[in-house]
Amino acid sequence: MPQPTATPATTILITGATGAIGGALAERYAVPGAHLILHGRRQDTLDALAQRCREHGASVEVSHADLTQATALSAWLDAVCAAQVPDIVIACAGKNTHPTAACELEPLADVQALLEINLQTPIAMAQHLVPRMRARGRGQLVFISSLAAWHGLPTSPTYSASKAGIKAYAEGLRSWLKPCGIGVTVVMPGYVTSPMCQAMPGPKPWKWAPERAARVIQRGISANRARIAFPVWLSLGTHWLAILPAGISQWLLRRLGFDRLEETPDD
Repeated sequence: MPQPTATPATTILITGATGAIGGALAERYAVPGAHLILHGRRQDTLDALAQRCREHGASVEVSHADLTQATALSAWLDAVCAAQVPDIVIACAGKNTHPTAACELEPLADVQALLEINLQTPIAMAQHLVPRMRARGRGQLVFISSLAAWHGLPTSPTYSASKAGIKAYAEGLRSWLKPCGIGVTVVMPGYVTSPMCQAMPGPKPWKWAPERAARVIQRGISANRARIAFPVWLSLGTHWLAILPAGISQWLLRRLGFDRLEETPDD
């Protein structure tokens, strides 16, 4: 059962709610008095999630709008804000891609699709939502990055680039929007059990369950933390990859198996 941490009349918008982290966050926030606006691509999964959240006492509305289409995204967010500007917006929708053979790049179409949903869409959401939050004098934007933002992974270069981009964007916005009463948090998860995680090649150390990740994320959002990164040892290790000389960092990644396309057994 989720913990009763949401306050009455709190409106939370979550994209990517049919994913592992997004779904777990929806259930964490599903308490009496909360209003959830859940977006996801898989209708059956989203409808089942919405029903569970209603059973916990939250009111729920769902959307399947195409977030990568500017007109559809704008129309959806305009309709949402006309009814109630969300108090918390968690941009959790995302995808991954990786090369399929040694020394080959990811297909350009896959690269463009990934950048649209991982990077361009959350920035476009901020463009629509910040003026409304600023007019109201409060709100919180939450962007989902990754520990891969610290140093690009050889088998997921585009994914790493998108997560580094959204991390930098969120960090830049935080100080800029603070005087307006808008909080900005960037979340940098490690490996969280999910089909997307399972499809990623290479080792997956210190994997967390989605429920554990959601608990830590919700706590950090409540505290308006600038950055939520976990698990701690993997976070420290990947941060050091950005600090060490590039040659050493790349040697370490190869040594640990992050340059291999084949699956590596979990820890």
